Amino acid sequence: MTEHRHDHHPRPDSRLALRARALEALLAEKGLVAADAIDAVVELYERDVGPQNGAKVVARAWTDPGFRERLLEDGTKAIAELGFGGAEADNLVAVANTPTVHNVVVCTLCSCYPWPVLGLPPTWYKSPPYRARMVAEPRAVLREFGLELPDEVEIRVWDSSAEVRYLVVPMRPAGTDGLTEEVLSALVTRDCMIGTAVPQAGSP
Repeated sequence: MTEHRHDHHPRPDSRLALRARALEALLAEKGLVAADAIDAVVELYERDVGPQNGAKVVARAWTDPGFRERLLEDGTKAIAELGFGGAEADNLVAVANTPTVHNVVVCTLCSCYPWPVLGLPPTWYKSPPYRARMVAEPRAVLREFGLELPDEVEIRVWDSSAEVRYLVVPMRPAGTDGLTEEVLSALVTRDCMIGTAVPQAGSP
């Protein structure tokens, strides 16, 4: 079973994104920074620095039932407790995976994304094939990401927008009892919080 949640109005890229691109173009044009160095910085923020914030949020939700409840009730307020927030998370909605429901996030019209907790969106998130196919055939797309879900698990596709952005709270892996919040956060990857992967115990 697949459910598609749509709430989207197109808007121009955020001022921050536009400024970042302008600065990148200027630096490359002036020869001050090599293009591959810029790519390395982008990858750092895309894969590491940004998603570490979201991973801390998820790990706190796994270990603190009160925080989990507040996160699912009002994502923006909850992440502010950990010092995260900003214009790209003004209306953050956290959706939790369960044994019977798997959530995945897409932005069908552009690339709306919760920067304060996930950093920069990956290239594939912005690609037309992902944006179209995740809505039309999510189970097949997830399989291509290496995530095979049983037929009885309902897939809910959430459409991020300028008004609402989503964070997937994955299920805590079995066998992680007693692990510290810091160790748990290392199990949570960016893709787990988009919904194209699930965390594995002992596989940060």
